[in-house]
Amino acid sequence: MNKIEYKSSITTGSLLVRESQIIARLLLENTDNNAWHQAIVIDNILQKRSPESAKKQARLIKERLTLMKPEFWKLIDQGNTDIVIQALLAASIKHSRLLGDFMLNVIKSHWQVFIKKITANDWQDYLEMCAQLDPGVQLWTESTQTKLKQTIFRILAEARYIDNTRSLELLPVSLSTDVKIYLLNNSEHYILKCMEVTP
Repeated sequence: MNKIEYKSSITTGSLLVRESQIIARLLLENTDNNAWHQAIVIDNILQKRSPESAKKQARLIKERLTLMKPEFWKLIDQGNTDIVIQALLAASIKHSRLLGDFMLNVIKSHWQVFIKKITANDWQDYLEMCAQLDPGVQLWTESTQTKLKQTIFRILAEARYIDNTRSLELLPVSLSTDVKIYLLNNSEHYILKCMEVTP
């Protein structure tokens, strides 16, 4: 059995829809390092306040998207809003086991027992479970844990798995056919399981 390792890098940003579409286009155009630097830092196409912030977000998005194939980037570049959001959620799950396992272990189990909302306590219980699987989780500071919760709850709200980050009420989700076909064709069974947690 593979050792589970949870990373905290997801705090850099939630789904970042507009920014991800820009990065998807750069990837589809096979942008080289010089042109990438020109676009992100000099031209500031992500419209960030500082070059550091732009580079950090671009790096996160690139890390997520390059886990998938170019045909997947086309879904983000050309798909309708629902497809884009679900594709970005899929890439975020592949990039962050912490997000995927939260959907599998918390959201799915809540639906199974008809508990229609998640709570801050659910997050704490989940982190304790993660720490048993990956002791490195215990080293995260309280502020990192809080930021992770905020980012993951915001992603779930953006992807419409919860109503919003205040009520935290669960919403049923229908998976887009295009995203589902990509995941099935590429044997992304874990991501599919995470995304199909609602009735």
